[in-house]
Amino acid sequence: MPRDTEDTVGADAGGPLADLADLILNVGRLVRARTPEGPQVVTLTETERQVMRVVDLYPGAAPSEIARRTRLQRTNVSTALRSLEGKGMVSRAATNGRGIAVRPTERAAANLRVLRAAWAQELAAILGDDLDTVRKCTHLLSHLEQRLTADDQGGP
Repeated sequence: MPRDTEDTVGADAGGPLADLADLILNVGRLVRARTPEGPQVVTLTETERQVMRVVDLYPGAAPSEIARRTRLQRTNVSTALRSLEGKGMVSRAATNGRGIAVRPTERAAANLRVLRAAWAQELAAILGDDLDTVRKCTHLLSHLEQRLTADDQGGP
């Protein structure tokens, strides 16, 4: 539901785009609060979640690419990767030359399957079968994500 930002802040304060950003942040928080816990789910910190998302979407990415795509400092990515490796979620292997490729493990894939099933079940209970609207929303959010993670040269 849009907010009456003119009454509370003065000027428009970004209007519908600010409302969208606010809702995205809050809905993400609410979904995360309903994420299952227990032995079937590997608990991750917020930084680890951000890193895992990039590793899942770009298997074989170098730590520097992960840092760029997450907009995290390289040292924070390195710390998260060590922790994720310790949790059995990622593997790191040398590439030709001096590079490192980071890949999700089968444990990470199983963890993601559990999470996605729980998220789908949670949202299905709320949204029902309005999949056309869901696809439109997913398309918009995917476009936003791609643009927000693009590097300074405009690439994905």
